[in-house]
Amino acid sequence: MADQSQFRLLGQRRFAPFFMTQFLGALNDNVFRNGLLFLVTFQQLTVAGMNDSQLANVAGALFILPYFLFSALAGQLADKYEKSMLIRRIKLMEIALMGAATMAFLAGQFTLLLFVLFLMGFQSTLFGPVKYAYLPQQLTRSELVGGNALVEAGTYIAIILGLIIGGMAIAIDPQTLTVLVTCLMSFALVGYLFARQIPTSPPADPGLAVSFNVWKETWRIVAFARENRSVYLSILGISWFWFFGSAMTLQIPAYTLDILNGNAAITTALLVAFAVGVGIGSLLCERLSGHRIELGLVPFGSLGLSVFAVDLYFAAPVAATPAVSTFSEFLSRPGSLRVLADLALLGAFGGIYSVPLYALIQARSKRQHLSRIIAANNIINAIFMVAASLLALAVLALGFSIPQLFLILAALNVAVALYIYTLLPEFLMRFLAWILTSLLYRVRVQGAEQIPDSGPALVVCNHVSFVDPVILSGAIRRPMRFVMWYRIFEIPILKFFFKQAKAIPIASAREDETIMKAAFEAVDAELAAGHVVCIFPEGAITRDGEIQRFRPGVEKILERRPVPVVPVSLGRLWGSWFSRRKDGGIRRLPGRLFASVPVNVGNVVPPRRATAARLEMLVRTLRGDQR
Repeated sequence: MADQSQFRLLGQRRFAPFFMTQFLGALNDNVFRNGLLFLVTFQQLTVAGMNDSQLANVAGALFILPYFLFSALAGQLADKYEKSMLIRRIKLMEIALMGAATMAFLAGQFTLLLFVLFLMGFQSTLFGPVKYAYLPQQLTRSELVGGNALVEAGTYIAIILGLIIGGMAIAIDPQTLTVLVTCLMSFALVGYLFARQIPTSPPADPGLAVSFNVWKETWRIVAFARENRSVYLSILGISWFWFFGSAMTLQIPAYTLDILNGNAAITTALLVAFAVGVGIGSLLCERLSGHRIELGLVPFGSLGLSVFAVDLYFAAPVAATPAVSTFSEFLSRPGSLRVLADLALLGAFGGIYSVPLYALIQARSKRQHLSRIIAANNIINAIFMVAASLLALAVLALGFSIPQLFLILAALNVAVALYIYTLLPEFLMRFLAWILTSLLYRVRVQGAEQIPDSGPALVVCNHVSFVDPVILSGAIRRPMRFVMWYRIFEIPILKFFFKQAKAIPIASAREDETIMKAAFEAVDAELAAGHVVCIFPEGAITRDGEIQRFRPGVEKILERRPVPVVPVSLGRLWGSWFSRRKDGGIRRLPGRLFASVPVNVGNVVPPRRATAARLEMLVRTLRGDQR
């Protein structure tokens, strides 16, 4: 049903004209940039004293620089004015720019084309926040994921087609450039016609006083993004991917010419492989995450980026590699498939890495600040992408080869990933949870929407195995603070991960009353801070698969801090890895290999009705006979 719903949007006026407008805009950007890059690279032209490798990096910086300079203004305009009017005016700007580009191409004024490229970056900067502000106004909450998925898929298709059309236009007509300029003007005009069909979308804040102070407003919207630590670190993570991806892909034309001894057709094939990989990785990400925001995929994606960047370094052919002029000749040459596969897998792991980060930003940002937080994301992305161009220029100027640059980027990616995961261990914890729940168990979640999107909540669950917290962490979107037996909390090595996950050690009054009191204080503090706390009221892992009596500690927590209570049941874990035997020992040879584990989330219970006995009954009902 979800797939049918999202594709039905393509037949509806509230979405289809907007989709085609943004698709054609992305297509035109890529046709123009790649047409210019291919023309300079393969005709050995010098522009403003720069060779093809230098120009590729400078062109990338010129297109991205406006995102840094004007995103703050774009975010304000998107909130202040009606969206369809803004989109139409932005598309008229595109038509004017394509007219200027046509004259520059035909007159051979390639330096002027660099200025046009900068202005195209400005036009794209204006469109970005409008796009992200338009969708929530026209789509229902249940349609947002499908609508965003279609937009992302359309963007990847536009990138691929832009690579192909830009390269083919130069290959077909490298002298008069009539094919290229015809494509540019046609796409701009058709995009404007679609823009005229976009329905009215009211302004979010018509009384907003637009500030033209770039620096002041930039700091202001970045401050919005920094209000939520996980949102801000996700923006940094996305920006690093743009740094990494830009530094890699900007070298592809020169890599093809200087290392692979190929031509424009081979460059197009390599860039298409990367773009197709990103699209496939993004779609695969949704399947791997079970259609939820799965932060555990982020470390998995970053690992893949480094692995295949290193492999691309070792895939570089020897200097005596014969020249090739067609794609079939390229494929027949030893090692060529490896290069293609590396680029496709780099794109795929990039999609797996970035998609959960975008989803987290959308899910955890304040709605009234979302468009400006997106603008802040664009600003920080721009800084990183310009920095990528500067780094590549510096590394190559020092005499390093392009394959060596790939190796340097792989090493930097490892360092940056470790830094981010140290600052926000949630990514690493979710990665461990995802590995466990993907490889050892098949988790099926029902009712996850019952967990409140914000604010404090107390989750109560039956206790079946030592990995119950890991299973629940992978099954429930919001991070939870787990209350666990202090002896498990103190296990060497594991203690580090428990502390990073903000687990709360507890003991019985008989074992250590001081630890018990400290645990209740910690639970109250976490709830007061608006977090979700999970407890296992049985007080011990079951030895026979049956649910034991819930202890009254849950009532003490609620008496002090009345918060909503969510009952959750775990099924079919007893008898699997990490559950207990009847003698109390841990089970190492499971009777249920790769168990299918149902996680059932019940309706929220008001604190005044949440007695231990009632919650026990609800959890028993949720689990049923799935012992």
